Amino acid sequence: MRCVIARFPFELTKNGVLESMKGVKPEASTGETVIIGRRHYPVKQVGQVITRQDRRDFSAAEVLRAMARLGFTCRTLPASAPASLPSPLQQASAMLGTPVTA
Repeated sequence: MRCVIARFPFELTKNGVLESMKGVKPEASTGETVIIGRRHYPVKQVGQVITRQDRRDFSAAEVLRAMARLGFTCRTLPASAPASLPSPLQQASAMLGTPVTA
């Protein structure tokens, strides 16, 4: 499949990506990931390995789009849960510096 990443054309295949990522240890991920084999790789790491470009040269969206078109499972950032607001009792207790007893 032909795709463009960071304004450069690449001919990518699923088997080619699997071969490129073989033996590569996944880095810790804090954002979008691609599942290759049984491992979850950060999108930028995958992009760097398959394109041999610096991570600053391409966006995660470009790599996500290419990996999804090749049939890999891509995970985006989970929607953050809204922060729970403290109840009036908890607010008052925090202001007084005493713990809330249930």
